[in-house]
Amino acid sequence: MSMEEPAHVGEAHSGGVGQRLNWLRAGVLGANDGIVSVASLVVGVAGATTDTPALLVAGVAGLVGGAISMALGEYVSVSSQRDSERALIAKETRELREMPDEELDELTQLYRARGLTDQTARQVAIELTAHDALAAHLEVELHIDQDDLVSPWQAAASSAVAFTLGALLPLLTILLLPAALKIPLTFVAVLIALAVTGTVSAHLGGSGKLRATVRLVVGGALALIATWAIGTLLGTTVVA
Repeated sequence: MSMEEPAHVGEAHSGGVGQRLNWLRAGVLGANDGIVSVASLVVGVAGATTDTPALLVAGVAGLVGGAISMALGEYVSVSSQRDSERALIAKETRELREMPDEELDELTQLYRARGLTDQTARQVAIELTAHDALAAHLEVELHIDQDDLVSPWQAAASSAVAFTLGALLPLLTILLLPAALKIPLTFVAVLIALAVTGTVSAHLGGSGKLRATVRLVVGGALALIATWAIGTLLGTTVVA
């Protein structure tokens, strides 16, 4: 990892605040996926038919399939990340055991690169090595906390839950509203939800809220219009 990521070092001293924000941001994005994908699906079906059982089957299938897909994708991704972190920890442990002097020099250089004087950097490296050499190298060199490795199961569950919660909004809206209001009010509910989650996501990421929100809302609106148009066209064709 690059040395130009000081925020990760602060995470180790702040109880993983940065990591919790990343989880929250991932949850918001997962909810967005659930909203857009299931909304597009049920609106497309609603364009072809107003039959409630058909909408229910399509919506539930989209929700379950999407949640499982999100969970599997997150599990594979985070498992790969954790395997990489474990491999780096094993490598660093071996190097500390086989060449401790070289590793001490490396730690000294890392602190010099952060602006410490030669004498101070050497003293800090010596004291940290005496306290916990592996933890010192993992934090400064690799930005890894060996006691706080990511959990693929937790990531998978979080993604599935976030997707499901997002998907429930368009599903319930399309099922519970009167036939004449199903599509227009689902459009409204989905776009409002996307505006809210887009604002929250932008806030967590520190980016411009207006641009991020507009981009998300416009993208969601285009997806809904496209699937509704396709559903309407196919429904008309089948009836004809």
